Amino acid sequence: MPDVPLIVMAAGGTGGHMFPAQALAEALLAKGWRVRLSTDARGARYTDGFPKGVQIEQVASATFARGGVLGKLIAPFTISNGVFAAIKAMRRDRPTVVIGFGGYPSIPAVTAAFLLKLPRLIHEQNGVLGRVNQFFAQKSRVDAVACGTWPTDLPAGVEGIHTGNPVRATILDRAGAAYIPPGDYPMSMLVMGGSQGARILSDTVPAAIAALPGAIRRHIRVSHQARPEDHDRVSDAYAEAGIDADVQPFFTDVPERMAEAQLVISRAGASSVADISVIGRPAILIPYAAATADHQTANARALTDLGGAIMVQEAALTVAALSSHIAAILGDPAKALKMSQVATACGIPDATTRLVTLVETLANGHDQ
Repeated sequence: MPDVPLIVMAAGGTGGHMFPAQALAEALLAKGWRVRLSTDARGARYTDGFPKGVQIEQVASATFARGGVLGKLIAPFTISNGVFAAIKAMRRDRPTVVIGFGGYPSIPAVTAAFLLKLPRLIHEQNGVLGRVNQFFAQKSRVDAVACGTWPTDLPAGVEGIHTGNPVRATILDRAGAAYIPPGDYPMSMLVMGGSQGARILSDTVPAAIAALPGAIRRHIRVSHQARPEDHDRVSDAYAEAGIDADVQPFFTDVPERMAEAQLVISRAGASSVADISVIGRPAILIPYAAATADHQTANARALTDLGGAIMVQEAALTVAALSSHIAAILGDPAKALKMSQVATACGIPDATTRLVTLVETLANGHDQ
């Protein structure tokens, strides 16, 4: 093992994969590790938040799930080239541990680690394994399977290690932040639609807020993440209803906005659920109906079953129904406070520490 240990982290191009990777990078750099991140062009959009000490390596991404017949034919060659490039890089600078966070861009690094017999593990953020992690989640292919959501649906014979989903330092700084229950004063709402916003939230949330009783509506101010093409109509909808709203395609200060919020309306991506739980905020979670194996419903289940959030499936998402759920939370301070407390109890603020311990155990050659 080199004097300064090196971890290679491979992650696909969504916030769900990249945010846990960022959290682990922050922690390992602080412990004196070198960190190299392997991602694709989409993932590179999230690297601005990574510490400067992280070496960013952009790889060509290929998927068998999209791109038509030609794309599916080319994908194996693209992936193979990536594997050979990863092997070459790892022979030149041998990693101590390799970790994959899922997504097709993680295939080259994890495959190279398997072929070179390097210590390796995967981290699955969702309650259902993604396609790539499903392939690697075999005892012969990786040394450990870390699970962010518990329970996680795993292949027969595979034992997962519940680490939780690491959250970024900026989220952790606000872990368990004091919650101000809703009342007869300004109240904040945060609306998050995942990496690219969500049209269905842009279609329903402004109208649902506009339909609230005046005693609640007049106190609300909204931070709403919407796709660029939806920005103007969402902003206009709030303005016509006389609601103070900040509409942006991507918020760089989510931790601050979430900590100030009396209510969060969000997709049920694993990182979003982890952030909401660690900070501890009442939430209305709307799982993405087209998510593979309905994994967002699995992500939301523990929090909603215990009463920290309300889950609304897309098929049941109407303006009237959503408005009723919002009113039930913001109109009942005791209920909102209880939801906040339950959410906080569900959070795993030490998820990064748990994952670091697992990485160090593999680095030291201990059995799992």
